[in-house]
Amino acid sequence: MPYFGGTFRNNTEGPVAFRTMSALPEHHYRLTLDWTGNLGAGTSTYEGYSREHVVRISGKPDLVGSADPMFRGDAALHNPEDLLLAALSQCHLLTYLALCARARINVLSYLDSAEGTLVLTKDGGGHFTGVVLRPEVVVSDASMVDKARLFHGEVHKYCFIARSVNFPVRCEAVVRVHY
Repeated sequence: MPYFGGTFRNNTEGPVAFRTMSALPEHHYRLTLDWTGNLGAGTSTYEGYSREHVVRISGKPDLVGSADPMFRGDAALHNPEDLLLAALSQCHLLTYLALCARARINVLSYLDSAEGTLVLTKDGGGHFTGVVLRPEVVVSDASMVDKARLFHGEVHKYCFIARSVNFPVRCEAVVRVHY
């Protein structure tokens, strides 16, 4: 999400642009990952251990995770692929809302049905080939619809997560007016 500490302004190049700054703030994120899946014999066999783990971030609820079921994980738990998709969807949402708020576009609701595609490779690895975000946005006034649609295209200039991945992230947004 763009840094909104008073360092952005509207201009003719787009909805939001950087002011000249000598240094941008740097942020650090920390977590502890604890594998809890040792069933007694460690990883002595591929089938003999659980993929369950706990992500701990100070001051936040623990996040219990596992692998995708195709990799012997627990389907009831979040997996890294789910969380990558969630991070892209969340970043788009939060950046979009910030752009709209700054432009006085009143968003009343936002629901995204995101989807990602992962391909497995012959060497045993894999990678995402793309993500499609499908936000459905409701704004309070018809005069806001065009600009609200435009901002979906602007989000990826500022979304930290989308700018950090090496695959396309498309947005198929629908914006409508609350009646």
